[in-house]
Amino acid sequence: MKMYILVKEDVPDHLVPVIAAHASLACFRKYEHDADMQRWINSVFKKAVCKVTGTEFEGAKQVEKNVLLTESSLNDQEVCLCFSPRDEYPKSFKFFRLWRPTAG
Repeated sequence: MKMYILVKEDVPDHLVPVIAAHASLACFRKYEHDADMQRWINSVFKKAVCKVTGTEFEGAKQVEKNVLLTESSLNDQEVCLCFSPRDEYPKSFKFFRLWRPTAG
């Protein structure tokens, strides 16, 4: 059981930690009474923050139980999708790259 947080690859690195924190809280607040969320919050608490392309981001919007975040400092651009924890995700989620700050 895991919460996925998908961040668009063009979001500046310095914004990603705060966006991911806001995303996990927003997702918890939206789905806090969901049985899977309750099981997750009281047990394993795993999260994966992934960097995705625009195409991957748009495709992931079709997966249920998500929260979409925008960023005011980027002209309210859509920047992140956070998914309520579950046991099974679409196969495509296994291929998303884990987010890491850009070297340099």
